[in-house]
Amino acid sequence: MKAAIVLDAGRVPVFGDFKAPVPSADEKLVSVSAAAISQVVKSRASGKHYSSGNQFPFIVGIDGVGRLDDGRRVYFVLPNAPYGSMAELAAVRSAQCVELPEELDDVTAAAIANPGMSSWAAYQERAKLRSGETVLINGATGTSGRLAVQIARYLGASKVIATGRNADSLKDLEGLGADVTIPLVQDKSVLEDAFKEQFASGVDVVIDYLWGESAQSLLIAAAKAGRDAVPIRYVQVGSISGAEISLPSAVLRSSAITLMGSGIGSIALDRIINATAELLRATVPGNFKIAFKTVPLSDIENAWPLDDSNRRTVFEIDGGA
Repeated sequence: MKAAIVLDAGRVPVFGDFKAPVPSADEKLVSVSAAAISQVVKSRASGKHYSSGNQFPFIVGIDGVGRLDDGRRVYFVLPNAPYGSMAELAAVRSAQCVELPEELDDVTAAAIANPGMSSWAAYQERAKLRSGETVLINGATGTSGRLAVQIARYLGASKVIATGRNADSLKDLEGLGADVTIPLVQDKSVLEDAFKEQFASGVDVVIDYLWGESAQSLLIAAAKAGRDAVPIRYVQVGSISGAEISLPSAVLRSSAITLMGSGIGSIALDRIINATAELLRATVPGNFKIAFKTVPLSDIENAWPLDDSNRRTVFEIDGGA
């Protein structure tokens, strides 16, 4: 079968032939129609993600959309190595397949599942977001962050605060549900003051896609300006701005901040799959907006380095035709 193959860590996937998977007794064979690049996919391909394996060659991709033998359209996740989602066929455990709503098309489902799940799971599984609460999204101008704004509103947040570096993208977020936007281009003291103003008014949940300096400033501002003994659930989701911060211990002693992560390992796989199913069922009713472009899988070598955080690249695959 045709597939996108990683021959060695850090190398761009190539389009080529790979032995077709043979499903075991508890697996389904999926004829794949669409699969998207994500930060996790690129990180695993580079060998730098904490869930990366060391088996080469392997088929790139952790999730996708396709059809089962009985014609049902499904979203699927995590085929067993060395197989991945960017191939004509994928063998996937039945429990890791989610039937798609009739009104949701394959490409949109493939585009939205991973970035949308990142905030849906963070809100529902980790932060336990309640209707009427205030949410701050650090790094809201990328694909995942833009969805996090929309999903916060859909789940009942009464106020949404969004941060980001791109002024034009921040402005766009106002049309997606952001009440307050904070640009991350100010000097450190000005930025901390802006954060403190929001925490003084009350922030219940922080979803952080960046980590790095902005996260450090957020946590310090929360400790200084947040209300005494009122919890702030800080959920760490991504580390685009840096993998490490220097955090004074007093930040945690002097505040009711609850610091947690959300991702593979912090949430059981069946709960992640359930969160993704909930997201996919909500996509059309919630009118969630996501920008994406479609590319034939055969063009993966050219398209791989051109992927960006503002518009998802979805590979269309003949297997699901």
